[in-house]
Parts: sequence; C-alpha cells; structure tokens
Amino acid sequence: MKHDAAAAPETPSQSWKVTLPCTRAEAEALDGDIAAFALLDRPPVLMTSEVEEDNPEAWKLEAYFEGRPGPAALKLLKALVPSAARTRPQVEQLPDEDWVTMSQQGLEPVIAGRFHVRNLPDDPAPQGLKSYLIAAGRAFGTGQHETTSGCLAMLDRMHSVGMRFRNIADIGTGTGLLAFAAMHLWPRAYATASDIDPVSVDVTEKNAEVNGVPVGGGVGQIALFTSAGVDHPAIAMRSPYDLLIANILAGPLIELAPALCACLEEGGTIVLAGLLDEQADAVMAAYRAQGMRLAERIDNGHWPCLRLRKRPRIGWRRPLRLNPQARGEAPGFGSW
Repeated sequence: MKHDAAAAPETPSQSWKVTLPCTRAEAEALDGDIAAFALLDRPPVLMTSEVEEDNPEAWKLEAYFEGRPGPAALKLLKALVPSAARTRPQVEQLPDEDWVTMSQQGLEPVIAGRFHVRNLPDDPAPQGLKSYLIAAGRAFGTGQHETTSGCLAMLDRMHSVGMRFRNIADIGTGTGLLAFAAMHLWPRAYATASDIDPVSVDVTEKNAEVNGVPVGGGVGQIALFTSAGVDHPAIAMRSPYDLLIANILAGPLIELAPALCACLEEGGTIVLAGLLDEQADAVMAAYRAQGMRLAERIDNGHWPCLRLRKRPRIGWRRPLRLNPQARGEAPGFGSW
C-alpha cells in the first residue's frame, strides 16, 4: 500500500502502536469494523482487550500502524472511543518486529460458507468444512476482515448454485486465501495469483505449501506473479479468465477496471471487494462502463462484496486477449 498522507515520513519497517482506554460497549462496537480508516492509504489494525479481570467495564483499544500516525489518524482513532475524548493517546514505536504478525496473533478462527480459516496450528478444524491455516504474518488476508470473509461467502454461494470456472485469477492475492478457496471449489481450473507486493507473493507460496496447494502452471495448480494489477506478460498470456477476484481498495479497483475487464472473457465473472458502502456506486459505475453488470451483492457490515458479469458482445470486435494498452497498473496499492 502507498504511504498514509496522515502519517509523518518513516521508513517502511517502522511499526507504531497507539493505546487508548475505552468502555466494553465501545470495544464491542469496534469488532471487525475499521470503516473510519478505509480512506487512509495504510489503515491500522485495531485490537481491543480487557484491562482488569475484576473490572469488566475497563477495556483498551490498541491500534497498530505501519509508520508513525499523524494528527489526522489520531483524531479518527479517538472518534471511535468517545469515552477517551479527554485522554491523550499513548503513542509508542515498536521494536523491529512484524506489526501485522503481532497484531493478528491469536485471532479467532473464521467460518465463511464452507470455509474455516485459522491462524494457529492448534485451533481445531471442524468436520465438514474446508479448513485453511493462514498464519498471522506479513500480508493481509487472514479471513478476519469482512472483505475477505465476504469473498469466501460469495465464492461458496457461486459454487452452490452450479457456477463452474476453468481459468481463475486472484489479483491482489495477499495471503493467497481467496485463490486457495477458488481452487478448492473448482479443482480442475487453472489458477493465477498476483500481488504488487513481493512479500505477499512469498507469503502466498509458503501458505500454499502449508495447506497442500500445488504451485505451478498446470491444471489444479496456482501460478504466482509479482505484478502491479495485471501488468505482467504471463498474466496476459494466461488470459482470458472466466473468473477474476480482486479484494483490494476502491481506488485501485476503479483504476484497474479497464484492464481487469479486458482480461475477462465474454460472460465471465468478477468478484470485487475492499470497498465501503458509500464507494460501491462509483466502483460499479466504472465496471458498467466496461460492459459489466451487477449480478449479486453481499453486504458484510460496511463492506459489500460485488459479483459482476461481463455482457457478451457480438461480432469480430470482441476481445480475446488483454489489450496491450490497458496496462492495469495501480502503483502504490497492495492487497488487504
């Protein structure tokens, strides 16, 4: 992701934590909801916990930032916990450890559709569900955020109604979870996963090994690429796709609309997430302009997941391969 305009310039490795007291009611209201930070380029990870076992109303909010948070970010954070309006936030730089790993360790497993996602090996895997171990680490997409769980639910629903795909791409793959889920549902498909962040691609490869997902270029295998959007020759060569998944942010989703749709075959499906309720109309308008129509929407808190279908076009003008002029770059953006 690109740098947060509200943060002071820092090296990318610096991690900061902001702590504020809050009430139990405020903590419960924050469960999984970081909508206030969605427009920041580097939103924090929020964690709440009890302060004293014998005082059930005493809680605290901890926000983990990549880079030192500026005044605007602190103001947004305080707005989430009105009881701390007169309290000065405790701001501290963390040691040289991975801020995403620290903030996500011990997260509760998530169930979305037929999928169970855990981040600790000791968490039991329920019978009847497809379980993935996605350890807390250097990439987003452990399943806890509404955008990821909404995509899992959408994929499961698509399979349940009989939809079938043979060539799948997950753009902005993060941890690889959504690509893995799609491969489980359609095991005879070709699968492509890419991310602008090479760390995410490395994490995806490791997660594939842990979860028994074969890596490679053949049927039932996942091919991994580091790419800004779809700006990679191999991604173009593997097109057209009949299913594209993009769980990123509203800005890059709009910017990538022409290139993503150029990679999609006629009648193909795109699943979009990472956008807020108030951003959905703008995102859908960008894709309608490329010949897409909204087929289904799942609302998961403030975070909708959209399924769109490409309208067939008649005649020799229909595209079969990626338009070389549609580079599909969204510089500075990573995945959730």
